Amino acid sequence: MSVAEAPLLMVSEVSRAFGGLKALEGVSFAVPRGVIKAVIGPNGAGKTTLFHLISGFLKPDRGRILFQGQEIQGRPAHAVAALGIARTFQLVQLFDHMTVLENVMVGRHRLSRAGLLAGALHLPWTRREEAAIREQAYGALELVGLSSRAAQPAGFLPLGLKRLLEIARALASEPTLLLLDEPASGLDQAETERLGELILTLKARGLTLLLVEHDMSLTMEVADEIAVLNYGRLIAEGPPRAIQRHPEVIAAYLGSDWQE
Repeated sequence: MSVAEAPLLMVSEVSRAFGGLKALEGVSFAVPRGVIKAVIGPNGAGKTTLFHLISGFLKPDRGRILFQGQEIQGRPAHAVAALGIARTFQLVQLFDHMTVLENVMVGRHRLSRAGLLAGALHLPWTRREEAAIREQAYGALELVGLSSRAAQPAGFLPLGLKRLLEIARALASEPTLLLLDEPASGLDQAETERLGELILTLKARGLTLLLVEHDMSLTMEVADEIAVLNYGRLIAEGPPRAIQRHPEVIAAYLGSDWQE
């Protein structure tokens, strides 16, 4: 199998426990290149733990996680990010005192060549690099529809726009894989619809996305594939229509009154 044909991300028999609580147990799935894959399940199913393991915030007790053929399990978060994995968080994490544009510029840190000393000396090449970072960050804001708010303090934004800003900051690092952890949480219907359009736009631009989301209407609309967790185990995997009809998924999560 060539590199182009191989899945971008492979999770193989991954387990993680906290004391006597098994958050994940023997979870395996793949994320092909260029798709939107969703991970769904009830609260406590292990979804956010899975994201922490992939992005380097936690180490698995056992199992392997391969990104572009490289094992990444146990690597620190900054090393995982340097490989091309970016993420957002269930609870938005921004620098509220900084402007919207400055928050996105922080996201390009891993691509910057200038160190602290070079920056302090204001060398010509560092000024050029900062100008390029500013321009690229502004481009990310345009993509998510926040360019008009570039000079505003991030802390003044409403929740829906803060979530878009966090996505812009993640995009500024030019990731190959973007992890979105409940991006529609707290959004109204109009904001959720705009988010869905943005997610599909990112896919059309060649980005691969792994999505954790409780909004089933959004998930079924944008996802190419869905993996379902329950009590830390993978109970189903497949395209949205198959997941909607899966008896174990209906019993554990969707409910018998779910409408397609």
